[in-house]
Amino acid sequence: MSETETRSDHMSAGYLRLRFRMAIIVIMVSLAPMVLVSGLILYQFHVFSNQMVRAHLGELVLKHKQNIDYFLRQKLNDISHLSRSFDLDQLQDKAFLQERLRILQEEYSFVFVDLGLVDETGRQVAYAGPFELQRADYSGAEWFQRAIKRHGYISDVFLGLRGHPHFIVSIKRHWEGREWLLRATIDFAAFNTLVENLAVGQTGTAFILNRQGEFQTRPPRGEPELTNQQYMNLFTKGEEALRNVQPSGDLGLMIEEEGIYLDGYLERYTAPSSIFSVEKMGERGSKFIIVAAFLKNNQWLLIFQQEASDAFAKLNRTQLIAGLVALMGALAIIVVAFIVAGRMVKRMERLDFEKEMMNQQVIETGKLASVGELAAGIAHEINNPVAIMVEEAGWIQDLMQEGIDQGDNLEEFKRALKQIETQGRRCKEITHKLLSFARKTDSRVQTLEINELITEVVDLLSQKSRYANVEVTVDLDPDLPPIQASATEMQQVLMNILHNAVDAMEKSGGAIHIHSRLEEGRIRIAIADTGPGIPASNLGRLFDPFFTTKPVGKGTGLGLSICYGIIHKMGGRIDVESQVGKGTTFHIELPLSDSAAKNEGA
Repeated sequence: MSETETRSDHMSAGYLRLRFRMAIIVIMVSLAPMVLVSGLILYQFHVFSNQMVRAHLGELVLKHKQNIDYFLRQKLNDISHLSRSFDLDQLQDKAFLQERLRILQEEYSFVFVDLGLVDETGRQVAYAGPFELQRADYSGAEWFQRAIKRHGYISDVFLGLRGHPHFIVSIKRHWEGREWLLRATIDFAAFNTLVENLAVGQTGTAFILNRQGEFQTRPPRGEPELTNQQYMNLFTKGEEALRNVQPSGDLGLMIEEEGIYLDGYLERYTAPSSIFSVEKMGERGSKFIIVAAFLKNNQWLLIFQQEASDAFAKLNRTQLIAGLVALMGALAIIVVAFIVAGRMVKRMERLDFEKEMMNQQVIETGKLASVGELAAGIAHEINNPVAIMVEEAGWIQDLMQEGIDQGDNLEEFKRALKQIETQGRRCKEITHKLLSFARKTDSRVQTLEINELITEVVDLLSQKSRYANVEVTVDLDPDLPPIQASATEMQQVLMNILHNAVDAMEKSGGAIHIHSRLEEGRIRIAIADTGPGIPASNLGRLFDPFFTTKPVGKGTGLGLSICYGIIHKMGGRIDVESQVGKGTTFHIELPLSDSAAKNEGA
């Protein structure tokens, strides 16, 4: 692809973005009233629908909360009734206890898994059920240590001695001066069914957590989207909601009428207003609606979660239809806006392309001027090796007349040929550097090592700097990442700045110091000289085209203007600071290539 085609593609992409921005502005101005009214209506609809969805989910959660509370309370009442209806001798009889278990299972569809009587030391003295737990010792079990301190107790779900998830309800009674626990195991699957049937849509699911973040039912379907900490934060949120709720003892009446005060469960009743909902962001970026309510005297939390996109699916479809109608109504305005913007941008593109071609010609003119100024120094630099080659050629001729095989003539002959070869290679390198700089500017962007480019330009100016008695030193960071730039354009920037520095010190001599560093994700180059400096009145015009302080015929006034244009086109910066009598420093800031910037950021 030619330079002109590359530049044209780059300009077309920029003008395409300009055309798009202009069209958007026209569209926004034209469609503002319609968008404002439509947006207001859609917003009100969104708010109303959001409230309706949350209210519906709140009702579902409240209903299931009440069902679960009733289930737990009823099972506790069943055990309480059993403990009050029979004496210790009867409950200690395994056959009698087995019969009571059979009756409970028939009445409640095998919700009760087993029954057991446990003394105050934690030893189970009677057991009815499918496991071998006749003499089980529960003294070290957490549920026993909690239950023995309460009249009625419902444990968290745990594995226990049987190795299967279950939870226990127990009643404490006083017989014969001792404390006894009548305990029953509740079927985990039956309890889990009360929660699992709270499923809405494709992603809506419910479960129960305790305050330790442990699931009291089966976990949500699939991989958990929210972290355990996000779930635990719901307890704090729920407690804030409870502070605004007045306690009532209504749900405790059924139990207290039987003369049993169950201080481990349902000491107070949380009103329906304690149902609360929040929105959480999942680990994979999905937003979830969560509706929750406390259970078991605020020790458990019933949590229903559903992806927002699923919960508001119908709302989203309605909004989509409304958006499509509005889009079709605005289509005519959009088409006209793009057509008008396109015509305007085409005219601007044509004018700017002509301006760019003129700028390119100015850059080439500035380069030719620099080549002309370099020519004299290059001629002197080539003259020295040519003179050596002529002298060595004459010496070889003398050796041939004497005879190459005479004395040390053969070695001297070889040395002279080697010297001619060395000086010839030196001339080739000098002319190659000059031709490289003088070739037509190639604006194609490529990956460059800026240190190599600096070294090349310094070598090219070495002859001129020696004649001007100017010492050039460099301090280059060897770990600089590559940049994306035009090699010939960057070469011209460095050449112009160094050329001006040498010219400023050609009468008095001096020094130039160049250093490069990587700072704050950008490459910074400083070129400092010890010349006479630039008056403050000229600093503001230094990068203006055709501004020069050199005598007529010495400078064109284009060099620094070209440098400014090239650096800014790359997305970089060029600044200058100077003090009269102390010297001048040019600061160049260049962006990294995309790959280098990513590595630097990493």
